[in-house]
Amino acid sequence: MSTAISTATFFHAGCPVCVSAEQQFIDALDAARYRVEVVHLGEQKERIGEAERLGVKSVPALVIDGQPFHINFGASLADLR
Repeated sequence: MSTAISTATFFHAGCPVCVSAEQQFIDALDAARYRVEVVHLGEQKERIGEAERLGVKSVPALVIDGQPFHINFGASLADLR
């Protein structure tokens, strides 16, 4: 039986809350099930619109197969503009 690999995107801004969340959540994802991309919105501001379209309101946030999960409130996307 073949299992499809899901896409997970972790959006963050590099703050201590984001770094801690990245270490805890990304390490916990099963690499056999998830292809993970980490996006630092402080350095990749051109991706803020993408994060908004995916439903991200604040960072850190993890989006799995289009479903956003807000982990903790580090910064709103408006603060990153």
